[in-house]
Amino acid sequence: MAGEKVILRPLETAKDLDFIVDVETNKDLWYYEEYVKEDKQKTRELFIKRMRPEVKNFDFIISRKNDNTKTAIGVAYTWLYSEYRKSYEIGYVILPQYQKQGFGCDATKSLLKFAFEQLKTHKVVGMCNANNVGSATIMQKVGMRKEAVFKEELFWNNKWTDQYFFAILESEYFNK
Repeated sequence: MAGEKVILRPLETAKDLDFIVDVETNKDLWYYEEYVKEDKQKTRELFIKRMRPEVKNFDFIISRKNDNTKTAIGVAYTWLYSEYRKSYEIGYVILPQYQKQGFGCDATKSLLKFAFEQLKTHKVVGMCNANNVGSATIMQKVGMRKEAVFKEELFWNNKWTDQYFFAILESEYFNK
């Protein structure tokens, strides 16, 4: 999938799997998360399982559109949030040296396009720590709205903190 600035591609190689495992176990990249995986082998096994077609998880390597080397700059994810309600959740992470250049917004737009146009979902949701201004800004910029604030939902940095819940409906996506 190609956006204006990025390409999202499924995990294709052992190198891709190594990249996603390194990203998933990097505490600095997931600073605002309540929990970060530490065991690289278990993380590898998890993502191998997620690649099976019957599992409704889609993991993508993000690379810059104009980069012929396909150097990975981040990871984008979408997974089934509620099958009955036809909704998917999204997530993303961009390496620090590529942040604040529009790559996160473009990757998120591509995730929404994939969810609505290929998966035919009814609703896409995303959540973030209330202190994660960057992630909240991305979701708002791509047309998602803040539907809820879950008060003291996350135990982060040794204190309870709020979590934002964003969403966009299929009708909103196609009417923007």
